[in-house]
Amino acid sequence: MKRKFKLLALLTVFVMIIGLFVGCSSNTDEKANDDANKPAEQVFVNIGTGGTAGTYFPLGGAFAEIWNNNIEGINATAQSTGASVANINLLKDKKVEVVIVQNDVAWYTENGEVMFKDGKYEDIRGLVTMYSEPLQVVTTDSSIKSVMDLKGKRVAVGAIGSGVEANARQIIAAAGLDFEKDIDAKFLSFGEASTGLKDKQVDAAFLTAGIPTAAIQDLGAQHDVFVVPVDGEIADALLEKYKFFTKFTIPANTYNGQTADVQTLTVKSMLAVNAELNEDLAYQLVKTIYENHDRVVAAHNVGKYITEDTALDGMSIKLHPGAEKYFKEKGLLK
Repeated sequence: MKRKFKLLALLTVFVMIIGLFVGCSSNTDEKANDDANKPAEQVFVNIGTGGTAGTYFPLGGAFAEIWNNNIEGINATAQSTGASVANINLLKDKKVEVVIVQNDVAWYTENGEVMFKDGKYEDIRGLVTMYSEPLQVVTTDSSIKSVMDLKGKRVAVGAIGSGVEANARQIIAAAGLDFEKDIDAKFLSFGEASTGLKDKQVDAAFLTAGIPTAAIQDLGAQHDVFVVPVDGEIADALLEKYKFFTKFTIPANTYNGQTADVQTLTVKSMLAVNAELNEDLAYQLVKTIYENHDRVVAAHNVGKYITEDTALDGMSIKLHPGAEKYFKEKGLLK
């Protein structure tokens, strides 16, 4: 009897132990299933672009759509901003995660030059360079044939503190003119400059943008447009002093009235981020852009120039490790 009782007790203990393990296993499996079904943590990616009438904004919208559709957990949105300089300040203040900027402005940022001489920002990192943004000096006055002819003229030089203003100052100085004394500078946006040229309130305007630029096309609908070359000794002086410039040809008939090729210089548009951005996320941001190139082209004509083969041309700042990883995998970087 005692032996039967002992056997029964042992059996009971054994059953309890088995139940305990089964229960633990079941709980573990349930937790694993819960974790698997749990949605990935959402990551917000705000993209600083430019004005709604420019090139940056539609491209930013395309990038947001691509990232939302192809990277799990991403919530990307493009927001209209004051473009390059404003975008840098938004990035510094961590109000955006990705910005579209000119490569010269990115260089000023990292090196504490020009508009950032009192606000150096060394934590900026590059993802990719995209397309050329040539320096365009446009006028409806056929007598203005060179930068030197701007002396004494009313000239739109971009918004105050903008990348366009910086380029205008560089070109004017390279031509041997005094920005403060030799021209009547008007600090106007692209759209305002176009209106000023239409209404004969300004004689010429500086623009730094992908071609064709909508504001100049709009101007050309009413007037012949003449594009002033930035070439010869002026171009040589700028190329010697600023390493982010390269030569560029604006093809004939890009604008109404522009019947011949025009030589100028160009900067590059690029995507930049903070150095703290997650490496894998940066890698995915770059990768999915090139895997969905047709969507980028659909967003704007300049999208056709956004290719892997030119993605490091004019990269003026340190590359983010995530982007570096991608380009090494593709054999585009050693």
